[in-house]
This record gives sequence, structure tokens and C-alpha cells, in this order.
Amino acid sequence: MQHRIVTPGYLHDEKGHLMEAGYATNLIKTYDRKRIAANPLRIKEWDYYLIQSDRYALALTIADNGYMGLDSVSLLDFDGPWEKTVSKMSILPLGKRNLPPTSEKGISKSAGKGYEIVFENDGKKRRLYGHMDDFKDGSPILFDVTLTQAPRDSMVIVTPFADKPKAFYYNQKINCLRAEGRAEWNGNEYLFAPAHSFAVLDWGRGVWTYENTWYWGSASGLAEGVPFGFNIGYGFGDTSAASENMLFYDGVAHKISQVKFEIPMKDGQEDYLSPWRFTSDDGRFEMDFIPIIDRASCTDFKILCSDQHQVFGRFSGTVILDDGTKIPIRDLLGFAEKVRNKW
Repeated sequence: MQHRIVTPGYLHDEKGHLMEAGYATNLIKTYDRKRIAANPLRIKEWDYYLIQSDRYALALTIADNGYMGLDSVSLLDFDGPWEKTVSKMSILPLGKRNLPPTSEKGISKSAGKGYEIVFENDGKKRRLYGHMDDFKDGSPILFDVTLTQAPRDSMVIVTPFADKPKAFYYNQKINCLRAEGRAEWNGNEYLFAPAHSFAVLDWGRGVWTYENTWYWGSASGLAEGVPFGFNIGYGFGDTSAASENMLFYDGVAHKISQVKFEIPMKDGQEDYLSPWRFTSDDGRFEMDFIPIIDRASCTDFKILCSDQHQVFGRFSGTVILDDGTKIPIRDLLGFAEKVRNKW
């Protein structure tokens, strides 16, 4: 049985303890950075957007991770296929980026030498715009995308860490946002039309333990003409109160149990570009996954390490809604990832 949070209030009490763990379908708990009991160097806050059509995608990140700021722009071409990511780091932002305490409204922005990333949210629409001057082959990338039609429900989870009482993760994933706009690079125009372009927001606030490995998968699109998406994942924290696995059909959330990522192996290592399989213990999420691009990166400074494989591809299979309705899924574009961090 998974615990659903239904009572509004602060995320933490006045001593920095989580008030309640579990899942919700909106941002029901109030995040207040001043109530966190941990060292400010350990506080991690970020907004990540992925915008995609059936042929290409744009990913944007603004993060304030206490001792390190991170701003990132990725462009992915599924026809090529190819991808390019440029990330900019800064030292000791320590909350000075003033990322909003809620995803419902506010401005997240960051700029440095040769780049700017801005997320403006007035509560009805989200405008994501900016540029990265030296992006790929000496040419800049410019982008300006507006997101609308936020669905009624989203995936929200409050996750504690059993062995670290000051650690926590407060996370929201909003799938199936309609996207309209463009990115431009090297004379090429990447258009996002709302009829077939969707976005997901990964809104994260927390204090994590030092070393973690997580699995995350997400997709947004259409299933037989109806907006459909999902969020799946596991790997860190105490998720005994609830998993983050959820289906979204026509804006309504359908909670599912545990989902297993079956990554193929070759010569004793994960073979990320071979077909994957996903299975759930309740039989409500059964999916094959055909990879297109592995957006891989590995940074290893021994004390700090990040080994990431975000694999984009197409999902096909069957999901089952809360009322037992079976929804066939065919070639739905999305991603699945495995990430190991020491930070």
C-alpha cells in the first residue's frame, strides 16, 4: 500500500524534520529553504525541462547545488542521430540563484560568459528562452519555447533517507506540457508545434546523501490521439512510503507500483543501445524500449563523480489504468536513464 499525501502544510517542521513521506498529484507541501537543517553546501535545487517533437529534442537545466552551480543546454537530433550538450559550472552559489520555492509560478534564470538561460512562469504559461554562444562547431544555439496546457495531475514524491535524518528529496515531474517555439543552430531551425510537441519538467529540491545511483524514465506524447505520459524510477532514498511510478492519461494520474528496468548486458557491462525491457510487479506497465541515442557523460574527480547514461528511444507495450482499461502504446518517444553520482 502506497501512502498518498493529502494534507497541505510545510514540508519540514521547525527543527528540519520531514513532516510526511509519500506521494501526491500536486505540490501539496510547502518547500521553505530556511527550514532545512542540513549544511547549505549540501542543498540541491534544480529545474530541468525536456522539450521534444518526434524528430528532435531540447533539454535545459538550471541548478544550484550548494557548492556548485550547473547550467546546461542539450540538442538531440533523432534522425541523425546525434546529440550535443554544453554545461557551464560555477562555484558556491549557495542559494544565491534564488530558484523559486514552488513550480507553480516564478522565474529561474542564470547567465555567464557567452550564455543565458531563463525560465519565466506566470502561472498560466512557461517561457523558456536563452542562448549558448559556442555550442557546436563554433555556432551558437538560440531557443525560445512556450509551454502551456499543464495537466491536472503530476507526480510528486517526498522521499526521506533512512540513515540520514537531515537528507530528503522533494520532487515533481510534470508530463505532457504542450510546447510551441523553436531552437536555432548553424542555420538549422528546430520547430516545436503544440499538436505533436510535448515537454516534461523535473523540479527537484533536496539534500542528498553523498553517493547514489538512480534510474529514471519518462515519456510524453499521444496514445491513440489522447495525451499520455508516464514517470518511472527508483534507486535512492527510502521509498517504502511510495514509489514515483505513475501514468498520466488525458491529464489524470494513475498510480502504479514497482517498475523494473531490465538493461541488457554485454561482456559484463550494460549495453545501453540494445533493446531494454520494463516490467512492473502489478502487471500494469509492460514495455519494450528501442534506443536511438545514449546521451552519455562521465566526469570523475574521484571525490566528485558523475556517470550518466540518458538513453532516448521509443517505447511500445501496454499500460493499465486504475479502472482496468488497457492502453496500447506504440513507438512513444521518451528516455530511460541510469545515473551514478558522488556529490
